[in-house]
Amino acid sequence: MSVGRALSVALVGLAGHVVEVEADVTAGLPAFVLVGLPDASLVESRDRVRAALRNARLAVPDRRVVVNLSPASLPKAGTGFDLGVAVALLAAQGSLRPASAASAVHVGELGLDGWLRPVRGVLPAVLAAASAGVERVVVPAANAAEAALVPGVEVVGVEHLADVVRVHGGEDVPAPPRIPVTGHDAAGGGAASSPPDLADVVGQAAARRALEVAAAGGHHLLLLGPPGAGKSMLAARLPGVLPPLTEAEAVEVTAVHSVSGSFDPAAGLVRTPPFEAPHHTASAAAVLGGGSAVPSPGAVSRAHRGVLLLDEAPEFDRRVLEGMRQPLEDGEIVLARARGTARFPARFQLVLTANPCPCGRDSGRGTSCRCTSVERRRYRARLSGPLLDRVDLQVPVDPVSRTELAEAAGGESSAAVAARVAAAREVALERLRGTPWRCNGEVPGSHLRGPLRLPPRVTASAHTSLERGDLTLRGLDRVLRAAWTLADLDGRDRPTADDVAAAEAWRLPWVAA
Repeated sequence: MSVGRALSVALVGLAGHVVEVEADVTAGLPAFVLVGLPDASLVESRDRVRAALRNARLAVPDRRVVVNLSPASLPKAGTGFDLGVAVALLAAQGSLRPASAASAVHVGELGLDGWLRPVRGVLPAVLAAASAGVERVVVPAANAAEAALVPGVEVVGVEHLADVVRVHGGEDVPAPPRIPVTGHDAAGGGAASSPPDLADVVGQAAARRALEVAAAGGHHLLLLGPPGAGKSMLAARLPGVLPPLTEAEAVEVTAVHSVSGSFDPAAGLVRTPPFEAPHHTASAAAVLGGGSAVPSPGAVSRAHRGVLLLDEAPEFDRRVLEGMRQPLEDGEIVLARARGTARFPARFQLVLTANPCPCGRDSGRGTSCRCTSVERRRYRARLSGPLLDRVDLQVPVDPVSRTELAEAAGGESSAAVAARVAAAREVALERLRGTPWRCNGEVPGSHLRGPLRLPPRVTASAHTSLERGDLTLRGLDRVLRAAWTLADLDGRDRPTADDVAAAEAWRLPWVAA
């Protein structure tokens, strides 16, 4: 048999596609041709595979080799195809059982000595294999724990090409001694540290209440105040009061982190809400995701089901800020490139912090502020109206007073707030049972004006603001979402007029400043 087959997986975004790897060995001048829209790193697998086979004491064909990656119209990238190419080539030469090789998915990078190295994106690759009905996957031993997170699939962890040959019934070839390689790891980060405690924040009762409402309803939040008031401290403590991820959410989040290379397989599924805080000098590609050929996830996707903090938000590039508008509405980001389109989940809670003016002193009486009116307007205009319209809660954070500092002892802990947040989320989840939404922040306006419609006497103030132009229809919907969250936290079946008024008051500070 001159054609060998194996299976691998191509990832476009988080969507995996099973790829058939075909290797044809024919008479002719020695050559190794790889076709099927491979990228540069995949084209280089020709040399890696040839050297790995030779150093593993396996047969290296001295003839013309053509490897096809089918479907040929699908862009393919990365070093994870190395193992599939090597197995298909060995099957074409009769070095292992063709049927066994053709029925399993192979994902892994080859070293020149034949040892396998871990790769990114194993979890979504195995999920795609399971969805396609493949029952067996062969991955590097370092990725085996990650692959085993997918139920119903037999995971075979291998360390060397000789192990792969034995798995598929080939001749028992001893593996050469391995030279330890330091610093080579598929995971980009270590174990996540526990979030800081809310008890560390001095005073700020109103801002703490807004933070609790944001956590309970999954609302986006803007903290506006002078430097040193505690905006960044409050934002960094939001993940500590969020409930843990469900099983389905944990798989989604872990898949994103696996593709981005920030997942530690030894820690298992990511079960705590992620927290991302890019610096204000970060590029649009770093925050939103991007890449020249196959896009990779950015901070908005790594923060999926967690918190994305843009500290000093007006200092971010305008393309970054305006690029937030689609994921804030849709819960995903679509990255279009010439060779294809990638979709990444991006349902995060956005937290923005901002000073009232460039110098930060335009608060209270504002007597110490030296900014001109033009400078203040230009600074506030960096956060556009369409972006702010998507932020549910816009909260002023005043400087800590002498009295608050004296009474700082005994602040409420994150655990106490998290208990109330979890109870409110359970109430909302029960109300939304049978719908695709899990918290008030995800409920669309059509549902708020339909099954969850409130009496006119309750929404009168918000509708008056809509009529005056102080609220857009989107803004009205976000006021109603926050009002439902206030009712859930306080144990009421439905929001009152006071809840709607309180939620509406949280949307005005930046505009009125």
